[in-house]
Amino acid sequence: MNRFFTFIYGTASYLVFLATFLYAIGFIGNFGVPKSLDTPASGPWQTALWLDLGLLSLFAVQHSVMARPAFKRLLTSVVPVAMERSTYVLASSIALSFLFWQWQPLGGTVWEASNGFAKAALYGGYAFGWGLVLLATFVINHFDLFGLRQVWRHLLGKPQSGLAFGTPFLYRIVRHPLYVGWLCVFWFTPVMTVAHLLFATVTTAYIFVAIQFEERDLMAVHPEYAEYRKQVPMIVPGLPKQVEIIPAAIPAPITRTRSA
Repeated sequence: MNRFFTFIYGTASYLVFLATFLYAIGFIGNFGVPKSLDTPASGPWQTALWLDLGLLSLFAVQHSVMARPAFKRLLTSVVPVAMERSTYVLASSIALSFLFWQWQPLGGTVWEASNGFAKAALYGGYAFGWGLVLLATFVINHFDLFGLRQVWRHLLGKPQSGLAFGTPFLYRIVRHPLYVGWLCVFWFTPVMTVAHLLFATVTTAYIFVAIQFEERDLMAVHPEYAEYRKQVPMIVPGLPKQVEIIPAAIPAPITRTRSA
């Protein structure tokens, strides 16, 4: 396939992701977007509940299935290897945008912070979560994670190459800082509505299920990951430490599973 087209495709996929990412900040935080997580309910709560569960399930299936090695092999039999990650990013952005579009608020408030300091702290936690999500992508390799590195190398005529396994700073504190950021985004809110609680509960459950699949894939590709798991906590951060990993006999091609 034409190298320039592949590069344009990868760039466009990244821009779609970026727009979706920015919209998600307003959607979950309930500001600056035409429709948010807690837009006033307009129909029967039973219908809204089943529709929202369906939307969350659709995103979870897409996000997980396309991240599995078997699906990647199938996909790269149809599209160039350089386009595989961009295709995943584009499909995830479309699935998430569809969720934003069709989301049905449920009405009802579970809790609400009335104290000014508590509100500020919860908004601060929400902002911290988004900052951590973004920082965690750059600590790994932001451009590889979202497919730009692959299409750029393809444009230059360079062979695709993976990233060596590593434990940069955040990954010496917790194995999944990206997910820690997402958990902060989902749960830090001054007003917890029924719809927000549903969204936070389902996405949190998905995260813990996804971790099991990701770590299984990582240990299959990187034998040293098993030792890394023993030294660094999964979600609850610990103190920074010097991780001691015995290198594998044959270097593995990627640094970690990319599913978020």
